[in-house]
Amino acid sequence: MGVMAVLMLLLLLLGISCLLFIYQEVSRLWSKSAVQNKVVVITDAISGLGKECARVFHTGGARLVLCAKNWERLESLYDALISVADPSKTFTPKLVLLDFSDIGSIPDVAKEVLDCYGCVDVLINNASVKVKAPAHKISLELDKKIMDANYFGPITLTKALLPNMISRRTGQIVLVNNIQGRFGIPFRTAYAATKHAVLGFFDCLRAEVEEYDVVVSTVSPTFIRSYHVYPGQGNWDASIWKFFFRKLTYGVHPVDVAEEVMCTVRRKKQEVFMANPIPKAAVYIRTFFPEFFFTVVACGVKEKLSVPEES
Repeated sequence: MGVMAVLMLLLLLLGISCLLFIYQEVSRLWSKSAVQNKVVVITDAISGLGKECARVFHTGGARLVLCAKNWERLESLYDALISVADPSKTFTPKLVLLDFSDIGSIPDVAKEVLDCYGCVDVLINNASVKVKAPAHKISLELDKKIMDANYFGPITLTKALLPNMISRRTGQIVLVNNIQGRFGIPFRTAYAATKHAVLGFFDCLRAEVEEYDVVVSTVSPTFIRSYHVYPGQGNWDASIWKFFFRKLTYGVHPVDVAEEVMCTVRRKKQEVFMANPIPKAAVYIRTFFPEFFFTVVACGVKEKLSVPEES
């Protein structure tokens, strides 16, 4: 009887695994067919996440418009994409120079983007600038620079491309944001402020454009880690702040975020929050137990962090 029960359990687990595998494969193929022939614009396409989004959407048959401020790196990405793609199933990507620090140039860039295919089906706002330092050590000039890159740049491009979507009564705008659009942590005042601001803008925009069948989506991971950075054992003190910060810092891999962006476009999700249980719990604690949250976060102020460093 015991042997039969074990065999039945193993068969059940095998069956569930097979069903999950089939579901994932069907979901992956469905995601790719959902973007086939769609005009997809990706900002900061040369970043880790930008490259992965370009790869996923390119193999899915999307007509890509890749934007970034470095032409040589854009060309390298272009070469990497076409070297592994099937020309009969993919489109040659278009390249457009875009520098969010030059807000005045964005309307002309938007016109160049529209000239590529005459329309935009999906806009993925991915560009971001980070800084880590005490608030009093960050100059107002740097504050403004971060606000241009993380807030004014994305909304200016969105406003320039939005009329095309509204007139066609179709389109989707995806904002890749960050957990710090939901709450802030010490030594990231400028960065968190921009993430709060841009999330507020797109939350309002979502309601405004719904009647035109334009979808606004936000994807908020924790930090997007580099390809080769993984959590180590480290020499962490036994404190709530250290435990929370370690769980928050290592974030998610660019490949996982890119796949989630593809899924968000396919399912037309409005909001996605990518995080492990600790940051997810922090969001709810910040909402329902703010005093406790502030006490825990204030522990991090004792940590000595570096002077401003852009990335």
